Amino acid sequence: MTQPEAEKLSVFIDADVLIAGSASTTGASHLILQLSELGLIEGISSEQVRQEAERNLAVKLPAAIPAFHLLAESALRWVNDPRPRDVARFKGEADPKDLPLLVAALKARCHTLVTFNVRDYRPTSVEIQIETPGDFLNRLRRHMAELPNI
Repeated sequence: MTQPEAEKLSVFIDADVLIAGSASTTGASHLILQLSELGLIEGISSEQVRQEAERNLAVKLPAAIPAFHLLAESALRWVNDPRPRDVARFKGEADPKDLPLLVAALKARCHTLVTFNVRDYRPTSVEIQIETPGDFLNRLRRHMAELPNI
């Protein structure tokens, strides 16, 4: 008898996490991207994030652009930005510049939005958690420790 395949944890990656993960191979951001690349979680992001990350890297950390391109293609599934009318329905649930990211994460049915700017988000949906990379990894470690040994 086969067990049903468990739903993968889907995680929306904000630009700041993508930038940090591209610039350094030692932090929580990079580890999250590696987990996604390995298929252990599903990393998702939007075109707005891609553009913001690439723009900031070009100005601040141009040496990290090759790593960014590699991670962007191997670790993430890219979703379209939400339409303005979809974003308007969620007014007040995030800072205006971040609201399209929250809506993209919700539309993609992400369980978690990982960002360093957790205070910028105030979702009313209990379906998504907003966490820093470190907090997300700590929660993932606790969850894995509770899994039965096979």
